[in-house]
Amino acid sequence: MSIYDFEVKDTQGNMVSLSEYKGKVLLIVNSATKCGFTPQYTELNEIFNEFKDEGFVILDFPCNQFGNQAPGTGEEIAATCRSEYLVPYPIFEKIEVNGENEEPLYA
Repeated sequence: MSIYDFEVKDTQGNMVSLSEYKGKVLLIVNSATKCGFTPQYTELNEIFNEFKDEGFVILDFPCNQFGNQAPGTGEEIAATCRSEYLVPYPIFEKIEVNGENEEPLYA
């Protein structure tokens, strides 16, 4: 199975086919807005802005599995990321990255 065969939910609950990103260089991250690594958004934004014109895109998947560090709905998290950290790349619905409810993309 190719990465482009996966479908994921955006923050409005719509299914998005990763085939939309075919031909791009993808950096897929799981994130948390209330953790010690939250300043990573500054560096991720810089990388994205530097290489976006060359076909680079970051796909951000918030995850609340580790210490409740991504509280709120996907829409709330995306709003925080856009307003506080000026995140310009796609943010998807909150997922689990391991365990019983692991997002298939992460499996």
